[in-house]
Amino acid sequence: MSTIPEFEQFELTPEPMSEPKSGVRTALVIGGGIAGPVVATALHRVGIRATVCETRPAPHDGIGGSLALAPNGMAALGLIGVDDAVRALATPARRTIMSIDSRTQELPTLRDVEPLQIVGRGDLHRVLRERALAAGVRFEYGKKLLSVSDRPGGVTARFADGAEAGADILIGADGIHSTVRKLIDPEAPSADYTGLLGLQGYVEPGSDLDFEPDVMTFAFGRNAYYLYWKQADGRLTWGANLPSKKYLSLKEAQAIPAQDWLRRLRETYAPDTPGRLLAERTSADNLDVVGGIHIMPPVPRWYRGRMVLVGDAVHAPSNSTGQGASLAIESALQLARCLRDRPDAESAFAAYEHLRRERVERITKRGARTNSAKTPGPVARKLMHLTMPLFFRLMNFDKVMGWEQRYRIDWDAPVA
Repeated sequence: MSTIPEFEQFELTPEPMSEPKSGVRTALVIGGGIAGPVVATALHRVGIRATVCETRPAPHDGIGGSLALAPNGMAALGLIGVDDAVRALATPARRTIMSIDSRTQELPTLRDVEPLQIVGRGDLHRVLRERALAAGVRFEYGKKLLSVSDRPGGVTARFADGAEAGADILIGADGIHSTVRKLIDPEAPSADYTGLLGLQGYVEPGSDLDFEPDVMTFAFGRNAYYLYWKQADGRLTWGANLPSKKYLSLKEAQAIPAQDWLRRLRETYAPDTPGRLLAERTSADNLDVVGGIHIMPPVPRWYRGRMVLVGDAVHAPSNSTGQGASLAIESALQLARCLRDRPDAESAFAAYEHLRRERVERITKRGARTNSAKTPGPVARKLMHLTMPLFFRLMNFDKVMGWEQRYRIDWDAPVA
């Protein structure tokens, strides 16, 4: 039986404190997407050595699609020093527009925060991994978690390749299909399928179709919802949410030939402007297939013993919120703060859940409401068309969205 090597020595510049109050010195982080590298980097900042164990056999940046980082998420990234690196790769959405049957309405914005930053998922993964490596985080690939032995003095993780690894705690950052979630609570809920499949297409510059820069449009098409914007490199980018009663995983969706997906997209968006043109001008080489879109119901148990969940493994709001990645980053940082300041791992995990549960569940509920409106029937569409201008005139956007986007983590404040 092979064993993951002991943590290597590395240059570490923790905060000016002797050691974390929790007594935690080492951590295994399961999952190398977004929350995993962020929590590992933050742990190193407070003097806890972390190893990220990733199922994939090697670093992988070919992950398709884009995601939005809200102002609160960008502020959180600033705490680990990668906000400017992300901005350099992102397209800001300084204005957002809603379109229903080609009738448009500009959405209000918060003037005192930065715009949404739209970044490629693969680009974000790469930046976060490189930052973690620079902090001294170790990455192990091809490590599919099978089981965990949780004992008073630490945990031992066992992987499909026969390897074992031990640490003081284990953090499940392994996404919506989390293995750690089920190890913590075999009765834990699984992610719900929203009834929508995600795809993203690109139209190269030079087409007769063009969009205003720094504007993102949310469009309710005749048959399906979509959104579109112009990237900093000039490519016109659009994301499709195709209604589908049949669930398809990422692997299943990517097994379907791109031409078949394009045929379906062109049929679905044929009645829409500019949906029809976007679908017609997207080639097979310029199509990313994302698969089923999920939302996590409330998870009763966030931790047990020396195991705890973070990111999509415990809270994955609908993509309608624009907050999924931002909430994962926030939670990763708050977990590190709690392990820095609380007297032991269990009280740190309890404090972390207390800090995060109400916020993430409130945002998840908002996303579920928005998601249900993505496929309105004829009557609902007509009603939306008539009431949209009045709704946005009367809505107190600052009250509705300010608490979400102005959220900031006071890293230096002790966790009470």
